[in-house]
Amino acid sequence: MRVFSSRRARWRGILASVLVVAVFAVVYVSIRRFAPFIFDTQALRTWIAQFGIFAPLVFIAIQAAQVVIAPLPGQILALIAGYLFGSVAGTVYSLVGVLIGSVIAFSLAKRYGRPFVEDILHEDVITRFDEFVDTVGLPGLIAFVIIPGLPDDAVCFLSGLTKWRLRTFISVIAIGRLPAYVLTVYAGGEFASGRFLSGLLLVGIVVGFSVVGYYKQEAIRDVIQRLDLTFRSG
Repeated sequence: MRVFSSRRARWRGILASVLVVAVFAVVYVSIRRFAPFIFDTQALRTWIAQFGIFAPLVFIAIQAAQVVIAPLPGQILALIAGYLFGSVAGTVYSLVGVLIGSVIAFSLAKRYGRPFVEDILHEDVITRFDEFVDTVGLPGLIAFVIIPGLPDDAVCFLSGLTKWRLRTFISVIAIGRLPAYVLTVYAGGEFASGRFLSGLLLVGIVVGFSVVGYYKQEAIRDVIQRLDLTFRSG
């Protein structure tokens, strides 16, 4: 799969990648030093709440950032959203943040190319999922994103290197991530209402699927590829 049209364009992409990675590194180190509470779930919840009417915007920004730099799993932030904002608003804020972050990741990969993505993602992830993202059809990509525990944030970057159009890709993310986010946000709302048993049950369901997704990534990928091929050839 050819990414750059010329050697000069390739070097421009490499230099741009170095610059972007350097900026991310500075931001990451600065947050670690001056705002370490962002990496502490309990402290993050307290910090967001102090913004009052601006809390949703702050939360959306953090949810978007986790897609790109991933200091916290998105489901943890969704749980906090349910606790702070309730089930409906929490789901909306979580999904909006994830979509914004996904657009950023996709657009960065599209703009700066493969060298940038290789600097961002682990080589193992690229090896296992690069071809899958490039060749799978729409139903297969949706099925992949639906299952929690799979590297869906990495898919956002890898998709930027493929044939996928941004509009189609965002539709996939919106549909695919909604089920797990609805459950997790609702669990946060249950905790806020004092219904701990039902909240724990919902969290347990998401965690269970996440564990299976994490430890069976390649098996799930292969199954989805076969089903997707069958669906498209039928």
